Amino acid sequence: MKSLLLIPVIAGTLALSGCIVQPVQPVHPAYVAPPGVVYVAPTYVSPGPGYVWAYHEHYGWGWRHPQYGWHRGWR
Repeated sequence: MKSLLLIPVIAGTLALSGCIVQPVQPVHPAYVAPPGVVYVAPTYVSPGPGYVWAYHEHYGWGWRHPQYGWHRGWR
């Protein structure tokens, strides 16, 4: 009789054992400033999805997209 009471407990344990979900990872890792460069935080919102805050050798900090390049036409 006791074994019949354990069947729902074991079935419930087996059913719920696979419910672990991996947390969402960030798309882009945190950007690190090059040596000798002071990090400057963004002063305006990202212009769109896919843009990352990065350092440009001539213009300084700005938004860069891997496909479209620098925001505001930097080269």
